[in-house]
Amino acid sequence: MMLLALVLLAGNVQAQSMRLGLLIYSGGGDWYANPTALKNLAAFCNQQLRTSFDTREAQVDAASPELFNYPFVHMTGHGRWAPTDAEAQNLRKYLESGGFLHIDDNYGLDEFVRPALKKIFPELTLTELPFSHPIYHQKFKFPNGVPKIHQHDEKPPKGYGLIYKGRLVCFYTMETDLGDGWEDPEVHREDPEKHLKALQMGANMIQYVFTGSSL
Repeated sequence: MMLLALVLLAGNVQAQSMRLGLLIYSGGGDWYANPTALKNLAAFCNQQLRTSFDTREAQVDAASPELFNYPFVHMTGHGRWAPTDAEAQNLRKYLESGGFLHIDDNYGLDEFVRPALKKIFPELTLTELPFSHPIYHQKFKFPNGVPKIHQHDEKPPKGYGLIYKGRLVCFYTMETDLGDGWEDPEVHREDPEKHLKALQMGANMIQYVFTGSSL
């Protein structure tokens, strides 16, 4: 497999005709839960980071070789995630090769995330990222970590990472529902400030994927 190409020019993310990928996965979870989310995130990044993303969402199967065309892949859902052997092997190769997976618990996914990631990387363990991590300090500053967007439980939002050879390859957000915040505002009737915060956190993730550090 070819390594993913992450292109930098003058400190800005360049993404000519590139799309953000939405992961199709096995197990029965509703991977399609937030249909307007990625197009809005792509448009926001084009505006704020001067990217050139194609705002059409790209759906990609976890076991497909097409996965390697997407430096950033987003996964969401409310239900079960149970990767097949083929999916686990492909996801591992993808992440080892420079890919990045963002998992956003849309309420109900959490109990399946850790077992699934253990199947992909048996030797690694999810750890909560410190608030000092560069992903929180890109163009937009989040000194207290992941913002709380959608209220399900009275629990603080959390951001966890899977680190492979010193590189953050998977960022898992829970008790926040960033994807809901990225959707068209009328879908969840989110507060405009929360909608903005969700998009800003998403833009930070995109910038981090392409730069690996704060600017």
